[in-house]
Amino acid sequence: MANEVITTATPVLEPHEAPHLKRVLGRSDLVLLFVVAVFNLNVVPSIAANGGATVWLWIISLLLFFWPQGIAVIELAHRYPGEGGVYLWAKEVFGDFHGFLSGWCYWTNNMMYVPSILLYFVGISVFVLGPAHAGLADRKSFALAASLALLVILVVLNIVGLGVGKWINNVGGLGTFIAGGLLIALGVIVWLRFGASVTARDFRIPANLRFVLNSFGVICFGLVGLELASVMGDEIENPRKTLPGGVAWGGILSGALYIGTTLTLLVAVSKEQISVLQGIVQAVSHLSGRVGIGWIIAPFALMLSLSIAGIGSAWLGGSARIPFVAGLDSYMPDWLGKIHPKYATPYAALIVHAAVSLILVVINFSLTGAGVQETFQKLLSLAVVLQLIPFLYMFGALLRIAWQKSFAPGHFRKGTLIAAGLSGFLTTSLGIALVFFPAQQITSLFSYELWMFGGTLAFIGLAAFFFFIYGRRKAARKLASAASAV
Repeated sequence: MANEVITTATPVLEPHEAPHLKRVLGRSDLVLLFVVAVFNLNVVPSIAANGGATVWLWIISLLLFFWPQGIAVIELAHRYPGEGGVYLWAKEVFGDFHGFLSGWCYWTNNMMYVPSILLYFVGISVFVLGPAHAGLADRKSFALAASLALLVILVVLNIVGLGVGKWINNVGGLGTFIAGGLLIALGVIVWLRFGASVTARDFRIPANLRFVLNSFGVICFGLVGLELASVMGDEIENPRKTLPGGVAWGGILSGALYIGTTLTLLVAVSKEQISVLQGIVQAVSHLSGRVGIGWIIAPFALMLSLSIAGIGSAWLGGSARIPFVAGLDSYMPDWLGKIHPKYATPYAALIVHAAVSLILVVINFSLTGAGVQETFQKLLSLAVVLQLIPFLYMFGALLRIAWQKSFAPGHFRKGTLIAAGLSGFLTTSLGIALVFFPAQQITSLFSYELWMFGGTLAFIGLAAFFFFIYGRRKAARKLASAASAV
């Protein structure tokens, strides 16, 4: 192996030493990580609820956003290997502030996305108790308590380390693949026995594009995740050899599962009846009832619940590496760069991430009075905006690298980088703009737009605050160190 695998606990660090993370992720781990991170069943119901036209949006997004994303991840990870991913790439190409802003948005979007995953877990897990208990998911007190319990478990597992925490990611990846495959298989069986309940007319572009426009941004959001492994670049075994194959297989599997599950959901449940939290189980319940295997609902819900927990673990653990690296760079409080003395994991960043996620859920429940499904949709929409901002930097980095006079080929040639950069940048910009159109679950347009514009500006403003406050501290320390050396 090109890189030594660290098998012992990292010793207590001296002030001048850089923290070392363990290389524990192999190719199969990466493929499963990509499946669990990219193929998120929790976004499928909210997209399918807007009708058959969303299938065309999936295909467009796969060609114009997902394919360029894979090229960007492989190329940038090849040129700039190491821990940090989107933070490191933007920093190397555009400078320190842009690197910090990219990493900050990537991290803070997950403060919204992880809570939406927790709420989705609640909506699905109640079916393990039987369909009669499905109404529990709409009770705010139950949803909050169950979300907190899962959040604590995921934080503990990730603090213990990826050597342990990766197994819930892997279980989640397998569970996601099996759940998606089972849903598609049921849809095919019902189609062969009874025919399809949808027609070509259902796939036409509707006259009112309001809800479909919102879906495009959510679809782009649903297709992110290939960059996640590069955020953990220092924890991949032989990354230059392992990463390209993992990206290719993870991308192919995720794209096929997304299109297949969306089509099956549209066949099983009318778009007016699809619940954004329980749509997948609704579809399985309907399809299995027609086939005569209704008993499968509870075990399916259990498997899907494990899958959702894996999604939460992957994004909680992966995005927490951003404030960890920012803490090491002194653009955020230094203690965020601490690693656990026994498990060698960024425990401080993990705990802060979990705490802020919980606060955001409480705020939406307590102050806005929104229901569980509306809260889920609002958290998801703001997460889309913040998540896609780093992708503007990622695709912009490809263009800047390709247009340099001193360009030297890396993993791909110049023409490929320009095509991928332009396609990805324009598609990402469009996805950000369109998600400001409210989804059909939103009851108040004013509160939604206030949440979206206010939240976006607030998080970007906080990024500038932290960068310049702690940036001055970093500069002062460098001057003091230089003066001491003289």
